[in-house]
Amino acid sequence: MPPPGAGPLEGTSVLDLSSVGPASRATRLLADYGARVVKIAPPPGRAAALPVPPFYAYGARRGMQRALIGLDDPEGLEAFMALASRSDVVVESFRPGTADRLGIGYEAVRALNPGVVYCSTSGYGRRGPRSGWAGHDLDYLAVGGYLAMTEPAAGGSPPLPGATIADAAAGGMQAALAITAALLRRAATGEGTLLDVSVAGGVLWLMSLAVDEHLATGTSPAPGHDVLSGRYACYGTYRAADDRWLAVAAIEPKFFANLCRALDCEGWLDRQYDDEAQGELRKALSDAFARRDRDTWVSRLAGADTCVAPVQSVDELATDEQFAFSGSFVEAKSDRHGSFRQVGAVLAGMERPAEPVEVPDEESTDTEDLLAAVGYERSRLAELKARGVLA
Repeated sequence: MPPPGAGPLEGTSVLDLSSVGPASRATRLLADYGARVVKIAPPPGRAAALPVPPFYAYGARRGMQRALIGLDDPEGLEAFMALASRSDVVVESFRPGTADRLGIGYEAVRALNPGVVYCSTSGYGRRGPRSGWAGHDLDYLAVGGYLAMTEPAAGGSPPLPGATIADAAAGGMQAALAITAALLRRAATGEGTLLDVSVAGGVLWLMSLAVDEHLATGTSPAPGHDVLSGRYACYGTYRAADDRWLAVAAIEPKFFANLCRALDCEGWLDRQYDDEAQGELRKALSDAFARRDRDTWVSRLAGADTCVAPVQSVDELATDEQFAFSGSFVEAKSDRHGSFRQVGAVLAGMERPAEPVEVPDEESTDTEDLLAAVGYERSRLAELKARGVLA
């Protein structure tokens, strides 16, 4: 792949104290936009173990560096602060208050680096009645209204989402956007900042269409409330003859008309949004889709202005022609795991990596080189390694 720094964030240095979750999703984005990201973790056996993701997760740490530093030792803390004093961004995802207790909170870093953009990610924010709650993706989707607005599973229970929407979008993308905005502001003013990223707050923003309707009108949106939540047959999923599924999103009348004509359901053209007809209309569409297999319908409908698409499994995504055309997957290579494919730098503005992408093994570190670059003598680094402060 291009060397770290190839991209619009070239020259930006980031210290990442997270191992998984929203903060790691954020720094994955920053690295793919060209930032130099250094993952910070404790040496083996030195402190409470951090979650260790599978080798292939989070882009297999492609284009990133890693330093193992014991923050519970005064000299380890000093080593971290030497790196932080020369970094543009610090990202942490400890429980609120933990970074301050460790001596690596915003005020401590800012004292050495006034222009630092310091991003704290947590479930509910640094302050407030829920700030001390532990949680994961499902919890944030629950309190942010997402689960209650999603069509219930069998038995009426809220469904388990098929992706970590809170971690990836509400948290990770929010943090990456906030960091880039803060960097832009710093370029104009020279001022750093503390960013308090609440993942639950990000879910609230994702739910803002429904929440704003309630705030403005007093209505109580729920599944089946409007076209986007299942009230009308023109927006939903349908089973094909081979027990695979199709997604139908024919909201506009012109798309619905095209769909009805293709399914021999012209008699329903003027009843798209007739509430009393929805049960019968849904059955008519279900019966029509059940006559042929999914891919036959896709070949007939997807390119015919009907807003129909196949519901694809993960293994189908890996061979999808559109994703292949756009170069969404890249070949990665590591000494330990050999060659494997992974999702590449797929978002707009990211530099596409050259293949194969060289990824580091899980145990590899750059600790000595990183600290030598900020003035540490090799002899002192050897002493700290011998004591287990560094690895």
